Amino acid sequence: MESWTIKHFSQANPEGTGQDDVPALLRRVADSIEDLGLVEVQDLVMHMEITADGYRPSLTVYYHDAED
Repeated sequence: MESWTIKHFSQANPEGTGQDDVPALLRRVADSIEDLGLVEVQDLVMHMEITADGYRPSLTVYYHDAED
């Protein structure tokens, strides 16, 4: 059986005002993906945390280097 390791990171908006801004989160994650260089994104998973300040979404990005 073949196996491989996938890399990942999770990202959310800063806590407080605007923490629930999904478009801002998507832009932030897109910038982070571009900063990684040549990668292939395998999956994006959105999570929703409920805090004292309201909803706080986050995204986990699963990827691997394009050269692998």
